[in-house]
Amino acid sequence: MSILETSALTRTYGPRRGIETVNLAVGEGTLFGFLGPNGAGKTTTIRVLVGLLRPTAGAAHIFGLDCWTNSESIKHEIGYLPGDVRMQPWLDGRTALRIWGTIRGRNLLPAGRELAERFNLDLSTRVRSMSRGMRQKLGLILALVHKPRLLVLDEPTVTLDPLMQTVVQQILREMAAEGHTVFFSSHTLGEVEQLCDRVAMIRGGRIVADESLAQLRTRAGHQVTIRWRDAEAAAATPPAALTVEKREALTWSGVLDGPIEPFVAWLSGRGVEDLSIGRPDLETLFRHFYVGEGQERRA
Repeated sequence: MSILETSALTRTYGPRRGIETVNLAVGEGTLFGFLGPNGAGKTTTIRVLVGLLRPTAGAAHIFGLDCWTNSESIKHEIGYLPGDVRMQPWLDGRTALRIWGTIRGRNLLPAGRELAERFNLDLSTRVRSMSRGMRQKLGLILALVHKPRLLVLDEPTVTLDPLMQTVVQQILREMAAEGHTVFFSSHTLGEVEQLCDRVAMIRGGRIVADESLAQLRTRAGHQVTIRWRDAEAAAATPPAALTVEKREALTWSGVLDGPIEPFVAWLSGRGVEDLSIGRPDLETLFRHFYVGEGQERRA
């Protein structure tokens, strides 16, 4: 069942396009990664989803409810962390949890203390005395503390050290295992690769990919590196299935589009010193869609 769904979602800013005809469907209990370079439309999409922006056209639904007209009802069941966390300077963690609990009609202090311990955050510290990373931790605690059905995070670990990033990843895995849904944008591709069941990539306000990492890797072919024994072997004409992207002395690097066995048979007896064949990592897939003809090759 889709807990979050958009249909031809469009948001413009006067003559400037924010996002156009964005179609997404996120299943319950999914860790869903939303990727794109700066200005691609990630934050605009998220702000529409959480009811901060009204769509120009199309529709966005969470829990089957319209994200704009039913925004108040949706907010009771979601957690949200914006990309730029801002809080009143006089606020401390305990006060923030009391206010949050009053809004939600629940005592959130016990759960908040547990999260603060995991994040190593002193709840008595006022925001004015917090570093950017500490403010990020408090923002995460407030987004997580009520165990929302859907967690929407915009660059959640960007200011955190590697140890705290690991803590966040573990908490998100725990939530997904309990049936909660996580939708987050990130520039940390390794983090997305470790966590996500599925990813969508947005470019110029349009979705250019939306599928599992396994499907993306399969469609992108195999990354191949060949080191030849001598210059004569390196002068060979590559087979049609191999696109050689770089030649450096005796080394070829490229992409194999097709089965491995015929390619290995072609290499047999041709003076290969070393060979590496593997599926691309997420960083390579990201470049595939955002550099050169990535978008056109999908069309």
